[in-house]
Amino acid sequence: MGALDEPLTKLVGDRTAKVLADSLKLHTVGDLLHHYPRRYVERGQLTSLDELEVDEHVTVLARIDKVTLIPFRGRKGDRLEVVVTDGRSRLTLVFFNQGWRQKELRPGTQGLFAGKVGVFNRARQLASPDYQLLDDADGDGAAARFAGRLIPVYPASAQMPSWKLALCVETALTKHVSDVGEPLPAELRDRHGLIGLPEALELIHRPPSQADRERAQDRLRWDEAFVLQVALARRRAADSALPAKPRVARPGGLLDAFDARLPFTLTEGQHKVSAEIAADLADEHPMHRLLQGEVGSGKTLVALRAMLAVVDAGGQAVLLAPTEVLAQQHHRSIVGMMGDLAEGGLLGGSDLGTRVALLTGSMGVPARRQALLDMACGDAGIAIGTHALIEDKVQFQDLGLVVVDEQHRFGVEQRDALRAKGEQPPHLLVMTATPIPRTVAMTVFGDLETSVLDQLPAGRSPISTHVVPAVEKPNFLARAWERVREEVAKGHQAYVVCPRIGDEEPEPAKGAKRKRRLADLEELLDDAPDEGAAADGDRRPPLSVVETTAKLVAGPLAGLRVEILHGRLAPEAKDEVMRRFAAGEVDVLVATTVIEVGVNVPNATAMVIMDADRFGVSQLHQLRGRVGRGSAPGLCLLVTDMAAASPARARLDAVADTLDGFRLSRIDLEQRREGDVLGQAQSGVKSSLKVLSVLEDEEVIVTARAEATRLVAEDPDLTAHPDLRTALASLLDEDRAAYMEKG
Repeated sequence: MGALDEPLTKLVGDRTAKVLADSLKLHTVGDLLHHYPRRYVERGQLTSLDELEVDEHVTVLARIDKVTLIPFRGRKGDRLEVVVTDGRSRLTLVFFNQGWRQKELRPGTQGLFAGKVGVFNRARQLASPDYQLLDDADGDGAAARFAGRLIPVYPASAQMPSWKLALCVETALTKHVSDVGEPLPAELRDRHGLIGLPEALELIHRPPSQADRERAQDRLRWDEAFVLQVALARRRAADSALPAKPRVARPGGLLDAFDARLPFTLTEGQHKVSAEIAADLADEHPMHRLLQGEVGSGKTLVALRAMLAVVDAGGQAVLLAPTEVLAQQHHRSIVGMMGDLAEGGLLGGSDLGTRVALLTGSMGVPARRQALLDMACGDAGIAIGTHALIEDKVQFQDLGLVVVDEQHRFGVEQRDALRAKGEQPPHLLVMTATPIPRTVAMTVFGDLETSVLDQLPAGRSPISTHVVPAVEKPNFLARAWERVREEVAKGHQAYVVCPRIGDEEPEPAKGAKRKRRLADLEELLDDAPDEGAAADGDRRPPLSVVETTAKLVAGPLAGLRVEILHGRLAPEAKDEVMRRFAAGEVDVLVATTVIEVGVNVPNATAMVIMDADRFGVSQLHQLRGRVGRGSAPGLCLLVTDMAAASPARARLDAVADTLDGFRLSRIDLEQRREGDVLGQAQSGVKSSLKVLSVLEDEEVIVTARAEATRLVAEDPDLTAHPDLRTALASLLDEDRAAYMEKG
């Protein structure tokens, strides 16, 4: 075990080590050294007190302005009030029965004060805060320690304030910084003018100046980018060494027959991406490609052409969808596009055709048995389904291509189980309907080659988007329902989207909460402002499909054919509703985000998204893409009761201002951060990146990728780079290593 793997108990003792582990997830010396300051304050620079948020754990640098000891009335004890200032604002520190602190907390003394921000008598205060004074009685000590240096402020906790962390880090640096290895090769550091890692750790924790801090951050950004790109480069190299059966469409085969029947011309982008995929399919090593693009750019058509090419070459292709609604929609759409080409071997089917099987968990026994038989014997060249495709009993005669739609909704184990059904590794095409900034794709999907569709097919209509502030301008919401009726009167259809289903609570427990929800719903739909929620900060529950539908049918949309769609409906019911909506037998579909991707009804022209502020930016963009898919223009109305100056309204305004999904994805990512780029969720909750920003550090990521690719080509096992191997092992814990291995 190396020095950096040493448990913190040996460095700081059992008690402090337990606090570091429990509150900050720091377990080893290496964890502590890589726990970087989140900001710095300069000696003599007073921090701002006017932006402190209630309930936040803070560390502030301030000067003591006033000290008052106040005895309790009618009982023993006292309260010591210490007012500190940063020159602009004031903050009260309160200590109970600790009058002796007057001797050290003297006016004019500067210090670091840490605690949880509370409120008493409408003024912010810290109750019994920890503190460290920066002016000792003898004039040196703290002053000498901090003179001429930036003071680090660490991500901390109530149990472990920033300066206590600084003392722990100081100990670790003194004892172990010389034990730190060098993951970056010397020639790479020389090429890019990077300092050594031990020096970088010294300067990130104890920077004499801002310039030194920046030098340290430059080096640490490179560490994160390079080690991650080496991990991805090794996986690309391992994948490229696997054998795969080349799949080349035969001239005059199924693909040519399908193309000849298309009633439109492929876009230039579709031609280009199809050529990239065809070249990959013809290779003797498995394709690993990410296909991303704008809403409605024709990704499914490109994927279908790839599947037809594989069928032409004697293989089978699978399309894995995250929901039954989407799987059924894909099946219906693909069979519709193929016509008799999807009826191979059946009466009336084309001689060039194949069968398209559908497999979902809720299918009846006869249909399921037939689908399994068609896949196993090879009659079904194309299979479309949900997680049901992954079950052990599902077999293929010759699986050549796996297409994964909305890959972020599938665990790696699920994709790996499906790919294992081929005798040799099948080709893999991953599709995502969420546009991803280039550097994010290089980081999160760096093991995949990337194809981008950023051109909409001819015939797609523009979509206009507007924010409907229901509280500020109630008449706007009334007008929204009028617009829905106008679209229906023209022969079109509309969606209404809600965040909740509405049947979550059991019947006996509805009571007061249900009355409150219905009252809030009534206020919003009847255009009455919800003043109470804004005043006390207690937001009403999100609007639901069930209750909203009842209100609309009895009010603004009375007389229209309104149906409900959500994930807890029986599968047959969901399929029937979608079939009727697609056939024009339903005017308005009130749904959850089950319609977010894949649903294609060209006659739907309007969408009203209730409580739009409760959805993410990219999610709103995906939902909006369900309208304007035909010859008529699309309309998307974002209903919200959030105030005009709120961050939520700013997000909605951003969605309304542009149809550029790549631009919106950057906005979304800036708000959510990168997430754990090596984890399975990419949820934004946790990030394995501490210094590197995948949005802001594009040049570093691009260059690190090239350097990593070169190094792995020269030394695949990293034999000459033991410190890099160690850094890689540290980055890839067991779960992430399995993730990287499985793909």
